[in-house]
Formats: sequence, C-alpha cells, structure tokens
Amino acid sequence: MKYYLIAGEASGDLHGSNLVKELRHRDDAADIRAWGGDLMEAAGATLVKHYRDLAFMGFVEVLMNLRTILRNLAFCKDDILAYKPDVIVLIDYPGFNLRVAEWAREQGIKVVYYISPQVWAWKESRVKKIRATVDKMLVILPFEEAWYRDRWDYNVEFVGHPLMQVVNEFLANHKPEVEYLKPVIALLPGSRKQEVAVKLPVMLEAAKAFPDYQFVVAKASSLDELFYQELLQAYPGVLSVRNETYALLAQSTAALVTSGTATLETALFGVPQVVCYKGSAISYQIAKRLVKIKYISLVNLIMDKPVVTELIQGECNAKNVERELRLILFNEAKKAQVTDDYYALKQLLQQGGNASGKAADAVVEVARLSGG
Repeated sequence: MKYYLIAGEASGDLHGSNLVKELRHRDDAADIRAWGGDLMEAAGATLVKHYRDLAFMGFVEVLMNLRTILRNLAFCKDDILAYKPDVIVLIDYPGFNLRVAEWAREQGIKVVYYISPQVWAWKESRVKKIRATVDKMLVILPFEEAWYRDRWDYNVEFVGHPLMQVVNEFLANHKPEVEYLKPVIALLPGSRKQEVAVKLPVMLEAAKAFPDYQFVVAKASSLDELFYQELLQAYPGVLSVRNETYALLAQSTAALVTSGTATLETALFGVPQVVCYKGSAISYQIAKRLVKIKYISLVNLIMDKPVVTELIQGECNAKNVERELRLILFNEAKKAQVTDDYYALKQLLQQGGNASGKAADAVVEVARLSGG
C-alpha cells in the first residue's frame, strides 16, 4: 500500500521515522513518501521536502513567510495527487496539516492524524475541522482522550507516548563514547534558528557562574555550523555535539532546555532541568492572550503541576537561570521532588504501550479500508 506522511518539525521527524519502521514491518509492500527529515529518510521513506524548509516559529514569522507556506501547500497537493496514496498520515504541524486534511477529504483520500494539535491549549475550534476531515485521530498524551470525549463527544485513540520506547531502547543499547572531565550540563536551545538565536545566549551567559561543570550544546542537525560558531565564539570552554542529544542527556547532571518535546525527553532520561522560553516580543504578547494553558513544558502539562521550573520571556535571563540551576544541582529536597515526579510521569506515559506500533496498526487498518 502507499502511505504519504507529513511532518514539519524535528520531533515529527523522530516520531515519523519510528512509524515508518513499524509500517514496513506490517506491510512488506509499503511504499512511503514523506515530508520530514533525515530520520524518516533513513527509515525508508522517500523524502519530498525537508522540515528545515517548513519550520516557521511564531505569529510574526509565519506572516513573513506566508508566500512560502502557500507555495509549499500547493506543491504538496499536486504531489499527493500524482502519488495517489491509500492514506495520508499527518504528524502534528497543525497550521499546514489541517489544510491538507480539509483538501484530502474533498479528494476522497483517507486521513490519519498522529499526534494531535494542542487544541486543548488554543484554537479549540480546530476540533470542528478535525471531526469533519480526519478519519482517525491518534493521541499521545494521557489526558487527551478524555478531553476530546468529554468536551467534544469525539472518540480518539490514546496510543501511548512514542518517546518512551525511543528513550528506553537508547538507554538499553547506549555505551558512552565521550568521557567528560567535569559533570555535564546539557544546553538544549531548540531546533529553529529563531529560537536558538534568542535562548542560547542567555544559557551561555548563565554558564559563566559554573566553572566546575562542563556545558555542552546540543546542535540541531538542521542548522549550519557557522550559525553556532558566531554564538559560541566568546565561550571557548563550552563544547557542542551534533546528532548526539540522547548521548549527551545520558551523561548529564542537569540541563537547560527550551520548551517542547525536549523537556519530555530530558525528563525521561531522569535529568533535572530548567525550562527556558523566550520568543519575539510581538509573538509572545499574541500567544499570551490566546493560549489557555497553565504551563508551557510537556512535563508540567502532563503532570498538571510545576514539576520543573519554567522561565518565560522576561524571566528568562542569566540571573534567574543561574539561580534555578543552582537549585536543581545543590538542593537535595528539590532533587528528590524531581526524581519522584519523573517516576510518576513515566508510569502515566507507559499506559498506552508501544505507541509507534499501535499507531502503525491504526494506519494500516485505515489504508486497507480505503481499498488499498
């Protein structure tokens, strides 16, 4: 059967790659065409467009790149029509993917949405479009299944969180290749150029206060070396890795992490963290008025309490980062609280089982129903 997958970010590439592997295990004749990244391509998908050309962050940035987004959308529709898939699998990335879903329904093409848009945080009205255009919604956060059912009388399927399997498999097979001379503090500033340029300098400034620790930046594979060189040139003692984020977390004592999937990955590795978020002033003010959530990190959202400290916008400065980092490094009560909460988090996420496998089962079932 023919599968068309669309992921627009690094996290979508990761989860999409594991879905590709599981689809190939279930369908020997699987023909998979995808928008994504290096991981999806390595897993066996034919890559149409890389997510580095798709990831625009913030309201202002989206408006500035609207023509590019619309061109990508038109190209995507033409490519789908030429390919004639049995099913389209949309992986998060809602601004683009919901437009594809609406169009696909008009064409009579089956749609599975894997990893729900965060409609419980903002743009809840999107659920109307999801119900009208998506044949199967697969969710990965424990509270989402009940949220859709209770608020919208809409049945979705919780498949578990795919990061549980990813992290567990990594830890089971990992052997450290790098030995650091000091305890390591990981810096995970994100994968988009706009966010790294704003957050990494704050993290680096805070690092000056910890000479007994080795700070290591996890570089995004989608961003070039010159970009990082300009940011790191004033900090010769700070090291960096590329495509080795998990290996870095496996050896880290603590971490400074941007919001998003990285906060959950850090927690699953058991690494105490400070969440640092800072965007453009205009985008932040717009988001502040529209977003309806108490927390910005997945760890706190899932647990529904402040497990990890979030430093947002004006609070995200070197002085505050230094203070909170000292707390998770040296305060025994704080360290014990984080350990207990991380354990509870893992128990919640394990309820769904093998997320990628369950998602693949659902995708294959929908593809077969389409007549593939």
